[in-house]
Amino acid sequence: MDWSDGHLSQILYDWEVWARDDQLPLIDADSLQQTWRTWLILGGRGAGKTRAGAEWVRAAALGKQPFARQPASRIALIGETMQDVRSVMVEGVSGLLAIHPDRERPDFEPSKSQLTWPNGSVAHLYSAETPDSLRGPQFAAAWCDEIAKWRYAEETWDMLQFALRVGSDLRAVVTTTPRPVPILSQLLGADTTIVSRSRTSDNAANLAPVFVEELERRYGGTQLGRQELDGEIIKVLQGALWRADWITAGRVSKAPELQRIVVAVDPPVTANVKSDACGIVVAGLGLDNRCYVLADRTLAGRSPATWARAAVAAYYDYEADRIVAEVNQGGDLVENVIRQIDSDVPISKVRASRGKWVRAEPVAALYA
Repeated sequence: MDWSDGHLSQILYDWEVWARDDQLPLIDADSLQQTWRTWLILGGRGAGKTRAGAEWVRAAALGKQPFARQPASRIALIGETMQDVRSVMVEGVSGLLAIHPDRERPDFEPSKSQLTWPNGSVAHLYSAETPDSLRGPQFAAAWCDEIAKWRYAEETWDMLQFALRVGSDLRAVVTTTPRPVPILSQLLGADTTIVSRSRTSDNAANLAPVFVEELERRYGGTQLGRQELDGEIIKVLQGALWRADWITAGRVSKAPELQRIVVAVDPPVTANVKSDACGIVVAGLGLDNRCYVLADRTLAGRSPATWARAAVAAYYDYEADRIVAEVNQGGDLVENVIRQIDSDVPISKVRASRGKWVRAEPVAALYA
């Protein structure tokens, strides 16, 4: 079949042909309409978030079915700074000017901070550094980029909600690499929000191979990599003794030769589903006099026989020297339960004289 330039151009600019599922908004199968108010696109660096946001704005401005019932006459484009809006959302390689065919491309007027489409739809550029600039204008749609980085995120988002008041199909698309910030918790908790998630590797076909390989080599599995590459929200609990990045930084691919290995057991008081977990951790002391955590075999809501079997299994799996059991709660019954599973396993009983927090502080200090 011979394809004309028109046919080829149509396919080239048909976003539904090229997009991944996570780059397309949710469409109701029966009504063929969008059933949400906010579309939150969470993704790693280079995962295609900007392209997804720009394509949705293009569809909204031109009234392309099934993404829009009618053209959105006024659209807000909001970024961390005005420079970001222009260089990424408008003029970037995946920005609005780049994704339109010539006949649809909007006219960009930097002096007015606006884009105007051939059909008359207009998009205005705004910086999240000045939330009050959204007082007065009104819009039918909005695209917010990198909201997790906004200095005044809550204030800007609130002002936008008051401004989204034109027409009957009011929607906002939010594209961002996630961070543990309040605005994302607010959006994720809203009933009217739908969420798409993507990783940098999902868009590998459109990225330089060396870029993906190098970032995965340097940051794969780390806290920073999980956030910036996998698009995860990494929460830091205030007051916690340990931080996730400490644990990540201390990981090794393989423990060195060990001079001693123990299985530590902290039994729960009860065995119902709501009881405390039975802590079972395997740790070893290396010839370098560093301690290495080899495994976490912790169980929750299990009978004494179940956790005792798990502790004995860990002892044999790691060729441990002995099981060390805390007996504050169960006394000699703790040892008796383990002996019922294996009478030959060496056991050392310890009785904690201080609270868990006090005992854990020196170990957390080593990680820090």
